[in-house]
Amino acid sequence: MKMIFNILLLLFTTVGFAQEETVYSIYFEFDKYNLDDKQGNNVVAFIKAIDTTRIESIQIFGYTDDRGKDEYNYKLSENRANTIKNKMIESGIKNKIIVTIEGKGRILLDDDIDDVSEARSKNRRVDVLVNFEIAPPPKLEPGVYNTVKDDMIVGDRVYLQNILFQRGSSKLTRKSVTELERIARLLHKYRNLHFEIQGHVCCTPTFQKEAIDKDTRKRELSINRARTVYKFLLKKRIPESRMSYKGYGNTVPLGKGSEYDRRVELVITKI
Repeated sequence: MKMIFNILLLLFTTVGFAQEETVYSIYFEFDKYNLDDKQGNNVVAFIKAIDTTRIESIQIFGYTDDRGKDEYNYKLSENRANTIKNKMIESGIKNKIIVTIEGKGRILLDDDIDDVSEARSKNRRVDVLVNFEIAPPPKLEPGVYNTVKDDMIVGDRVYLQNILFQRGSSKLTRKSVTELERIARLLHKYRNLHFEIQGHVCCTPTFQKEAIDKDTRKRELSINRARTVYKFLLKKRIPESRMSYKGYGNTVPLGKGSEYDRRVELVITKI
């Protein structure tokens, strides 16, 4: 059986200050649910690549494309989910942390789909949602701060520590709005600071520098999150002339672990 392997890490927080969630997707061919040796090895490789000591829970959801009867598709999607569950347990994952195993049946096509074949191939899948315990905040290095200050210089970086987004999305959570309002007040106070808003993601495959934004279905998650912060600050009357935004995808890792590479930063460009 031929199957496409993909790992998609959805940015749920910046710098590990909230629960992290990794989504691992396995794509199946039509009417298939078994793993061949190569794809089984890919599942094992995925497990070895994550920090299993911090796993809080795992949820496994199976899907099919839109063809066929509902009863058959529910069973097929359940079989796909159980195949992945069994492989994960075989690879050392404890059964008790797998809290959900569910076949969700078929995914209907949207009316405006251009490539039906491609859409169906992406719907024949199992999603493994791995939730991790909260990671400690990183130790800040010289020139890196967790708030806006009056004595900053060009090149200084500000982690937006509590800027949280909806899973795989560029939409802000309510807590993020409160934090950004605080940042906006400081930026009004220190009017000399010009800055670039930088969005970062982690752990996408090496040939894919950017993660998918579930709202647009395009690989533009880091730039969309940076743009969201930019638009918020505009609404708070931070002058457009003081700021710009850019998405860096996974190209600027910190070398401290994946949880620290999921972040949004302000980088001072002019004072």
